[in-house]
Amino acid sequence: MEEIRKFLDQFIAHSSPEAPIWNQEARLANQPICWSYIDGCMILAIQYMFNATQDENYLAFAETFIDYYIDEEGNPLGYDEGEYNCDAVNEGKVLFQLYAITKKSKYRKALDKLYRQVLLQPRTKEGSMWHKLLYPQQVWLDGLYMVQPFAIQYQLTFGNSKDVSDVIRQFKNVMESMKDPRTGLLYHGYDCTRTAFWAQPKTGCSANFWTRSLGWYAMALVDTLEILLSHEGYHQEKQQLQRYLTELIEAVIPYQDPKTSLFFQVTDKPKGEENYLETSGSAALSYVMLKASRLAILPSQYKKIGETILRALVKHKLVIKNGKFTLKDICLVAGLGGMPGKGNYKIRDGSYEYYISEPVVNDDAKGIGPFVYAYSEWLQLQRQ
Repeated sequence: MEEIRKFLDQFIAHSSPEAPIWNQEARLANQPICWSYIDGCMILAIQYMFNATQDENYLAFAETFIDYYIDEEGNPLGYDEGEYNCDAVNEGKVLFQLYAITKKSKYRKALDKLYRQVLLQPRTKEGSMWHKLLYPQQVWLDGLYMVQPFAIQYQLTFGNSKDVSDVIRQFKNVMESMKDPRTGLLYHGYDCTRTAFWAQPKTGCSANFWTRSLGWYAMALVDTLEILLSHEGYHQEKQQLQRYLTELIEAVIPYQDPKTSLFFQVTDKPKGEENYLETSGSAALSYVMLKASRLAILPSQYKKIGETILRALVKHKLVIKNGKFTLKDICLVAGLGGMPGKGNYKIRDGSYEYYISEPVVNDDAKGIGPFVYAYSEWLQLQRQ
């Protein structure tokens, strides 16, 4: 397991705010650096390692990195509130701890700006936040992870009201609108108007189960629960989210590959042509099981399952050659509608063929982040 820390330390040693080597989307497309949910995944991983090890080098790296991306007025680099992009909120999660430790006013200003977006985010008729302005009336599982842990932490830390009902509503709406009654799994996306070309006419849901999106949603649940558990009261809300998490994990476990303990890119089609064991979704589910075990919100057997997945990732996906570590088999990106796919299947229609077509890359933060999250939880469990 110590190889995971060596891998992370190697990545940090070769990265800087000006050149984060873990953002493969930006690197492959030669895009300029900016405030990004992908960097958010990585800096959160580094913060989690600080929390697990108390190694000040991790905290120093996180602070130096974030300082480059936020000016003295609290403006994140390249951030545009008017895009109403749920992804843009994710990196804001790292600011809570940095502000608590350093008291830099620009961190608080940035938190306020990002929370303003949360308040103004367009909604579906059910009250769910649109994933982006670009995707009107659509809910994606990804968005729950990007926004809800941030929203509840801001509300309970700085909010004028301690009402968390809107956060709970976001999860409730997903469980009511996006859950498949046969498998218990959640579809990647939902269009409340049922007019998106990828939406099923009867349900408004997309057609398949993408493991990383299930991981995003499960991480949203466990991270939100952790924040709630640190506050008195909210007994009903805690029980509600715990029930949602238990139901989802129980639903996904039957699709675990019996040979490796990992999960496939398209969750329920292990025998599908070109389906593969995908790193980021597997890592996210490992993290959720380990964290939920530490917090005693999932049955005790999930500690062993989560650890088995993490060890399997080290065995099957973490490669070392000539002293250099590589984390492989990470889906670069997947979505619904909007821009073209990055593989040879250009229409992001939620089909099996689409999810399999998106590029598979090495060393992307969407895989590294959850991998390190899981390891940080494993380290903390060793001390219990």
